[in-house]
Formats: sequence, structure tokens, C-alpha cells
Amino acid sequence: MESKKEIYDLIPSQYYPPTLLFNEGSSASNVLEEVAKNKLRFPLIAKPDIGMRGLKVEKVHTQQELLQYASQTKVDFLVQEFIEFENEVGIFYYRYPNETKGHISGIVGKEFLTVTGNGVSTIQQLLQEDPRYILQLSTLQQSHPEVLKQVLANREKHLLVPYGNHSRGARFIDISHLTDDTLTDTIDRICKKIPGFYFGRMDVRYSTWEELRQGKNFSIIELNGAGSEPTHMYDPRHSIFYAWNEIIRHWIILYKISKQNHESLQLPYMKFAPGMQMLKENAAYVKLISK
Repeated sequence: MESKKEIYDLIPSQYYPPTLLFNEGSSASNVLEEVAKNKLRFPLIAKPDIGMRGLKVEKVHTQQELLQYASQTKVDFLVQEFIEFENEVGIFYYRYPNETKGHISGIVGKEFLTVTGNGVSTIQQLLQEDPRYILQLSTLQQSHPEVLKQVLANREKHLLVPYGNHSRGARFIDISHLTDDTLTDTIDRICKKIPGFYFGRMDVRYSTWEELRQGKNFSIIELNGAGSEPTHMYDPRHSIFYAWNEIIRHWIILYKISKQNHESLQLPYMKFAPGMQMLKENAAYVKLISK
């Protein structure tokens, strides 16, 4: 149950998109006034302040679409400039508190839900031919009913979902082999500027891989902490045993970091009762934003 806005506020502003927080029930005039005052440009991304798995994340292109989102959401939400960089990765980073240099434990590349035309089939028919994409069909029939009727030219590509979420149709590819000293130094330098951040995954939009390695032309669109998953394990080439091993490996790292912070900073461990209460609140919240 982490507020994304509170996390963004910890990150130096040059590393993430301009972002505004609105309370559930905010008036239309207030939303439009704040967007204009802060000079946010359409298209925008609207999403719950506390969110997960891409639930209720929407790209809005007009004031009307933004107001429709604001009127329908049942939770506090963020409005954020859409980052135009075409590429996205998730980089899992950790640093032990007693060490000066951090590590990258995995990188996941994200292929957005995109279809390629054949000059004959509609987009809906193309989706139905893919066992992965067909799972998104019911959602797309609600959000893109007219688009699904289009017939793309042969080899023409069409991006349907511009979000790097597994549950929104993105394919995750393990590219951890691209980790090198230059990238690690860049990510380490950025993460050290985030107070109290020792473990988690940053989702990054970027222009080219070489520029990302050098710390240029990129934006952090999400930063997740202790609840992060090593999402490179979702590469279809990996087995369930590989995934279990990665989860256990990262839990061990998290335990060691927690233990060091507990001993050196006298930070208390969470008790059982508050932990169970947090799980119940999380389940109720997920049910609310899933409606």
C-alpha cells in the first residue's frame, strides 16, 4: 500500500515525468485548472495513486477523457505527462546499507501489445489468433471498439496498449545479460539520490540503450520498493523453477537489507497483526480499483 506520489517526491524531479495528485471526488474545474497551471501537455497518463499490475492506468488524449476518468475513479489518482520514448525496461536494483556500491539483479525488456496487419484480417481477428493477446480482447472491446474493426495493411504495425504491464498484454523479455559496469554505475548514482532506497525495481522509458547506459534521455515512470517482483522471471523462456529461485534469491537479499537497517538504524520489524491488517486493506483496495 505505497503512495506513488510520496515515492515520486523522493526522486529528484529531473528523473520522472511532471505528476499531479488529485483526491477522489476532485471537481472537474480543479483538475483542469491544475493541469493548465502546471503546463502538463496531452496526452497524459491517469492512474491510481496506490496501484498495481497496471489496474486503471489509462492514456488520456483530451480534456473530456481526463474528466471522464476523474469522475469514474473511486480512489485518489495521479495525472502525469506521457513519456514519448518508445522503449521501456524494468531494472531491479539493490544495495546493502553497509556497502557503497549497489547492484543490478535483473532487467526486463517490455514488448507492448502490438499487432501486425496482413491486409485482410481486422485487428480483432489478429488478436484472436494470438493465444496471449486474446486474453486482452474483452478489455479492448470496451476501450477500443472501433479500432478493433480496422484492417491493417500488410506488415503495418499498430500499438494497442502503450503500457509495460504484464496484465495489460505486454510481453516480458529477460535482458539481464545487458547489465554492465556503465549501466550499473548510472543506476547506482541515481538510486543513491533517493533517500532510504535500497531494494526495488524502477520502470524506465528511454530513447536508446546506449543513452540509458550513459544516463541520458530516460524517465522513471514507476519506482517500486520492497513489494517489487523480479519481473524478468516472467520471460516465457524461463521455467517455473527459475521463477521460484529468483523470488527466493530476492527475498534473501531483502531480508539481509532489512536486518542491517534494523541493527544499524534501530528500525523496528513489522508485527504480525499490522502485517495481516495491511494484507486485508490491500485486498479490499484491489477489489475496489478492479471494478
